[in-house]
Amino acid sequence: MVATRVVVDQAGPASLALLRYAIGFACLLPTVLLSRRPARFERRDLAPIAALGIVQFGVLIALLNYGLGLIPAARAAMIFATLPLLTLIVAAALGREALSSAKVAGVVLTVVGVGAALGEKVFERGAETWTGELAVFASALSGAICSVLYRPYLRKYPTLPVGAVAMLASVGFLVLPAAAEGFFGALPHFTLGGWLAIVFIGVGSGVGYFLWLWALNHATPTRVTAFLALSPITAAALGAGLLGEPVSPGAALGLVSVVSGLWLAHRETRDQPRVRALDSERDATL
Repeated sequence: MVATRVVVDQAGPASLALLRYAIGFACLLPTVLLSRRPARFERRDLAPIAALGIVQFGVLIALLNYGLGLIPAARAAMIFATLPLLTLIVAAALGREALSSAKVAGVVLTVVGVGAALGEKVFERGAETWTGELAVFASALSGAICSVLYRPYLRKYPTLPVGAVAMLASVGFLVLPAAAEGFFGALPHFTLGGWLAIVFIGVGSGVGYFLWLWALNHATPTRVTAFLALSPITAAALGAGLLGEPVSPGAALGLVSVVSGLWLAHRETRDQPRVRALDSERDATL
């Protein structure tokens, strides 16, 4: 997020996204090609995996960027912080994850922590409030749905090939909006610092996406997405250190709340062994 703010005024959002995920895909591809056990995808699985990549990297980012143009960034971050709660609801509705009081309390506490960290900025007014809020909420909901639906494919295939297929699909999807911004009409005009930021963002996207999928394969979607609550706080800390942006006193309180929420969401309960057993049976059936 901080690196993107450095370069965001040097190119359009679709062009930045295209460069970001093209570099990310390039980071994943060599490892996939050199793998001793190449993945053999069934044809029926390629389209859903590609669709998940397009939604997560194309639709999600488009909705988020549209919302950020209408409402303050702090309020957008607060709405997007509900992604773990939405993930828990979607996973429970689809029978992929069991609800528990500790997990619900933990997720809610992380959302409260983000609100405390953002402070009064959450209540700033935008140009068209409800439209922007709806766009950011739809962005978070699409991320929640993808986080839940990825897991069967991650159980079936290695993480790297799944990530490469999904990211390649998103690159293909982003070609059209990037072309509309004039990306292919001339070479992008980035400063040296801008190019360094682009490379950093791209490599971070490739490595980060692999780690994200790996986590989704080894933990429940709610527990994984709960860590997104750390994003606004980490971005605020890095923004203060690297860009000289001010940090509100509520950031420390927000960090405590988020960490406490993560601890609650990851507590073992009496139902956990049964939930893992049911999950294993479901994966074996799939």
